[in-house]
Amino acid sequence: MRIPFLSRLLVLLLLLPAAPGLAATGSPAPVHAISMHGAPKYPPGFTSFDYVNPDAPQGGTVRLGTNGAFDTLNPYTIRGLAAASLALTYDTLLEKSADEPFTGYGLLAESIQLPEDRSEVTFTLRPEATWSDGTPVSAEDVAFSLETLRTKGLPFYNAYYGDVASVEVLGPRTVRFVFRHSNNRELPLIIGQMPILPKHYWESRDFEAVTLEIPVHSGPYAIETFEPGRSITYRRRADYWGNGLPVMRGRYNFERIEFTSYRDATVMLEAFKAGAFDFRLEYVARQWATGYQSPALNEGRIILERIPNHRVSGMQGFVFNLRNPLFKDPAVREALAYTFDFEWTNKTLFFNEYKRLRSYFDNSELAATGLPSPAEMEVLAPLRTQIPERVFTESYQPPSVDPEAGGMRANLGKAMELLKSAGWTVRDGALRNSEGTPFTFEILLVQPEFDRIVVPMTRNMERLGIKATIRVVDSAQYVERVQKFDYDMMVTSWGQSNSPGNEQRNYWSCQAASTPGSSNEAGLCSPAVDTLIEGLIGASTREDLVARTRALDRVLQWSFLVIPQYYVPADRVAYWNIFGRPEITPEDGVQFFTWWIDPAKAAALGRRGSEK
Repeated sequence: MRIPFLSRLLVLLLLLPAAPGLAATGSPAPVHAISMHGAPKYPPGFTSFDYVNPDAPQGGTVRLGTNGAFDTLNPYTIRGLAAASLALTYDTLLEKSADEPFTGYGLLAESIQLPEDRSEVTFTLRPEATWSDGTPVSAEDVAFSLETLRTKGLPFYNAYYGDVASVEVLGPRTVRFVFRHSNNRELPLIIGQMPILPKHYWESRDFEAVTLEIPVHSGPYAIETFEPGRSITYRRRADYWGNGLPVMRGRYNFERIEFTSYRDATVMLEAFKAGAFDFRLEYVARQWATGYQSPALNEGRIILERIPNHRVSGMQGFVFNLRNPLFKDPAVREALAYTFDFEWTNKTLFFNEYKRLRSYFDNSELAATGLPSPAEMEVLAPLRTQIPERVFTESYQPPSVDPEAGGMRANLGKAMELLKSAGWTVRDGALRNSEGTPFTFEILLVQPEFDRIVVPMTRNMERLGIKATIRVVDSAQYVERVQKFDYDMMVTSWGQSNSPGNEQRNYWSCQAASTPGSSNEAGLCSPAVDTLIEGLIGASTREDLVARTRALDRVLQWSFLVIPQYYVPADRVAYWNIFGRPEITPEDGVQFFTWWIDPAKAAALGRRGSEK
């Protein structure tokens, strides 16, 4: 029989002196921060993160661009298109540092109490934490937030917080979360990342409705003005309750943040070059190489800079929708990967800017390489009959085009062999199955620029007798179709952290596969993968987490869910020369909200809005 944790703890306390992490009463001692594994980098009483300038000047207006329109000021529901960066107006219990795998430091939470087995977590809120209308942030708000997000918020939240069994309000400022299992080390941290909502505001309103009413908020910025679909401006709150906290020092230095919406990427780039906004991260290699040519760049008024990072790249690729019977056979999915010529694409279209993705956790120690290690074998061996045998015998590599070995012709030959093994043959000029049905499907896009990447691939598919059509839709239609899983193939990405955990359920689990709006765009449903996810979530040490993540990575690689694309291990930033920034860039890469406007630089460019 399993003895409840509190009973075991009581027995230990009768036999031993109080442990260092326990208060004299037997309750866990309050701490200022919690880590996924190991101890927090920053001790109690720390004054600021290392990657900020704690004395950064504050003031000025920064102007940013964003893609697409918006029609709601609630970013947490499935309805509507939310305005950019509304999270600036909401606080969380904990603040994640950018220079550790996963550690949360108290923001709304003054202290955290966490038993050794992590079966529960208790947060005590700061007495000074208030909403923008002056109402104190309460434990009732925290409990309300969990219930509301799980039942009325984005589907992601229900999966993310699925292991929370109950939430208990212990007092006006104290709230406890009790978990279904004691092996979910990440759950106390991701509860700490939950946006906290004002109960007194939302309980009399429809949380799920599209709204343009500015809600009560708690974060460092407030919505100052907005024009639906076109622009939104945030202003730094002089009365923000968290000014001066260690986790906030040196951050959020801009007095105003103005976002302008652009529907066309080309227009957006030209607007930046004309000085309509100040900073952008560049994701398109061609634009990075040639698109910024201008007098402003030549004169040093615009700066282009690659800032290296050690951030886990995640996976980006052409994803197959396994809900479509056409893609059920993994041999078919493997075959189509041979039609993408990364080497030609990188050289001709991307100026050799990219590296090829092969792992769902590239650019990190979490990526599976070579054959499974003994630690990985312990995880994988019990599932051997449920996962591809090649997981154990081969190291996955996406197809490459080797001119010395026959180039694309040889790749298409391999693709045809795989297709024939899956029952597809060419008859009457088209690839058909045994029933004579032709192989046709649609590739859904929202960015017209992807045409130049997709068209060469579809032409290679034509040589196999496959008809793949490209459909470009506007952002609203695209979001609706993606949320309903209404596509055959599309371009997608799964962001990853250096400490993966509960979000993997939303990416790969059977439950997510049948939940509209989830991030399981591939439609993967595998009991073995579900088992691997739960094992990863329950990893007790960093070494165990790495082994379990690599095991999951191997199974995903050999499931052929995507045609992998590419990544760059740096942030490509373009900005007008009006900024100062800290000397240190953390492993997570550029932290734009640690930057500030340098008044002298702004004045030299004649930039208005640089004043405090």
